[in-house]
Amino acid sequence: MTHELVLILDFGSQYTQLIAKNIRKMNIYCEIVPFNISYKEVKEKNPKAIILSGSPFSVNQQNAPIPDLKILNLEIPILGICYGMQLLTQINNGKVIKSDKKEFGYAKIHIENHTTIFRGLSQLEEVWMSHGDALETLPQNFHCIAYSKNSPFAAIQHDSKPIFALQFHPEVVHSKNGKKMIENFLIDISKFTQDWTPESYIDFTIKDIRKQVGNKKVILGLSGGVDSSVVAALLYKAIGDQLIPILVDIGLLRMNEAQEVREAFEDAFDLKLIVIDAGNLFFEKLKGISEPETKRKIIGNTFIEIFEQESKKYPDVAFLGQGTLYPDIIESVSFKGPSATIKSHHNVGGLPEKMNLKLVEPLRELFKDEVREVGRKLGLPEKLVGRHPFPGPGLAIRIISDVTPEKVKLLQKIDAIFIEELYKKNLYNSTWQAFSVLLPIQSVGVMGDERTYENVCALRAVNSSDGMTANWTELPYSFLKTVSSRIINEVEGINRVVYDITSKPPGTIEWE
Repeated sequence: MTHELVLILDFGSQYTQLIAKNIRKMNIYCEIVPFNISYKEVKEKNPKAIILSGSPFSVNQQNAPIPDLKILNLEIPILGICYGMQLLTQINNGKVIKSDKKEFGYAKIHIENHTTIFRGLSQLEEVWMSHGDALETLPQNFHCIAYSKNSPFAAIQHDSKPIFALQFHPEVVHSKNGKKMIENFLIDISKFTQDWTPESYIDFTIKDIRKQVGNKKVILGLSGGVDSSVVAALLYKAIGDQLIPILVDIGLLRMNEAQEVREAFEDAFDLKLIVIDAGNLFFEKLKGISEPETKRKIIGNTFIEIFEQESKKYPDVAFLGQGTLYPDIIESVSFKGPSATIKSHHNVGGLPEKMNLKLVEPLRELFKDEVREVGRKLGLPEKLVGRHPFPGPGLAIRIISDVTPEKVKLLQKIDAIFIEELYKKNLYNSTWQAFSVLLPIQSVGVMGDERTYENVCALRAVNSSDGMTANWTELPYSFLKTVSSRIINEVEGINRVVYDITSKPPGTIEWE
């Protein structure tokens, strides 16, 4: 099954993924490709429309990214955004100059034509500008359809072809009705039928998996996180007992996590999960290690050893299932071009090469929010599908010192209280990630009439769309008071709770 396609040519804008996410939310399939994709590849992909992204470059720079111009002569609708507008101007004999009055931030545009891309919008619209260059003269066969105080040509349109260009960024939330503009371009002008749905994705992905795998077996490292859980559900729907799902309990998971994941899959799919209890081995290897990167390497290497050892029990396995997502693919082939070094994002990096297995990556076309929707449609419980991100090395990097079974139990109890209260107060889904950290310090406290000298823990909650940037979540004081009181009263060994109010940047989300 093939879907109607919007092709987004990426010229390096920080907002490119945002364009794609907005389009996907309209149930329209799109792909991000580097600006220097070949004309032949574009023809093979057969897009129904093309969008040209913004860029940190100026079209007047010597090394400005320029696509194969044959692509822009295809008889399909084209939308240029910011740099994309300036590119369309330059190649059509218009003039782009360094502007005396740069525009960064909010601007009001005056719309002169409401019949196409601005259908249904007001005379004045608030948008987000971010440019140092501006059009001095219009490109040939184009006319102006909107202007702002500092941009006489804030939006332009071809006289006879469905080609549009905007000086501002409609994809960002600051452009109040920007999504409506993109919708007008794709649905009214380009005539997309909005056939990209979780149900259609499940349907064609199951067919693809069956075609790829045949009668061979697939082994999957199931962590209990959202991605690997949805991969497991998709693979099981497609190939049933040909799937061998293995959860390696490294002893560093959240409280009762391995058991909860096992029960979730048995209840939803009658899928028997193989659980390897390897906690003691991990604790032995981590003994006395405090340096974060060393912890990560030990955990990663040990996991590979165990998984590899376990897989030898199944000599007829030919494939390895992985939860690679679309942002991983985008980062691997960035706007710098196809020759850019591919970045390893795999959850179990190194396994395919060592085990001589082919990869099955059923989520490689999806963003995280789409993965969750697919999981819901597959029947996975909300507690599994909606759960917050959790690091591969588990609680080891939330213990800011050497890792011991006692410290892990302590942190599991703290974390369980925090998460339980978030659910209880309906706050869990209003923050992107929440967790606890065990600090390597002790502080003086008074409990009853006695002086105590015990551990300090930190609570952390952040809101983010992709983990690249994050703001700390402003949880209610009354909630934090309840959580702090419960932790100190119920977790022996903790006498002080602090709340981390650092955003990213300058901090990181995790402490290690």
